[in-house]
Amino acid sequence: MFPFKIALNTSTLFPFKLNVIEQIRVTSRAGYEGIELWMQDIEAYLAGGGTVQEIQSALQEGNIEFINAIAFFKWADVDADTRKAAFEQADKEMRLLESLGCKYIAAPPFGDVADASLDEMASHFEHLVEIGKRIGVEPILEFWGKAKKLSTLDEARYVLDKSNVPKGKMLLDPFHMYVGGSDFAGLKNVIGDQIGVFHLNDYPNYPGREEITDQDRVFPGEGVSPTHEIAEILNEIQYDGYLSLELFINDFKGKTASDVAEYGLNTVRNSYSI
Repeated sequence: MFPFKIALNTSTLFPFKLNVIEQIRVTSRAGYEGIELWMQDIEAYLAGGGTVQEIQSALQEGNIEFINAIAFFKWADVDADTRKAAFEQADKEMRLLESLGCKYIAAPPFGDVADASLDEMASHFEHLVEIGKRIGVEPILEFWGKAKKLSTLDEARYVLDKSNVPKGKMLLDPFHMYVGGSDFAGLKNVIGDQIGVFHLNDYPNYPGREEITDQDRVFPGEGVSPTHEIAEILNEIQYDGYLSLELFINDFKGKTASDVAEYGLNTVRNSYSI
């Protein structure tokens, strides 16, 4: 049984230097149901003469749901002026994303957050979500394993709880759980509806937790991540949303973008079947 939907985070296709239209077409042809696009790629396409309508058409023709955008604005920075600029950036980006039918936007601990308290982060996240709700795009809280603050599942759950955001959601990722030292059993304490998107990847034994980088991620089932345990827990907590393959491999050794997308889809299905 496979109770989830599958999306592709287009970081996985970065080595092929595709524009957003090409990314969408590769994702659709491989059989994915959803896609995560990066703001930098959307903006580059538009700056080069592309149009919002062309992106809309590609998504519609490919029958692909634009589930989430990867963006970087310093919503939780300790500096008030930096946060103000970040909220303005987020407003602008979410307005563009809304026109493309995007559902979520990622809100990771980007910026100077070392001296930020979790309670302050909760207040800032609440403000960010209020902006998004007026526009029609929902920010989802992401933690990074190597962040100075907001690096674990427990911290993310605390921020979400203290933010007073009704039905607020998180973006979870096995790589960041591993790097930050989060216990995978902690997923049992999460309600399925609290997960906006679940990124998928795996990681090897070496390099170790301290030295490992995003580029060391591997396809699901090809590392030491407890994929079966994670899949079982996600099913138990009734998460039935998207598993989104997010890799940062620099060299696929002769494989085409389509090869990688199709192979990745199969690894997700094989590794996360119940």
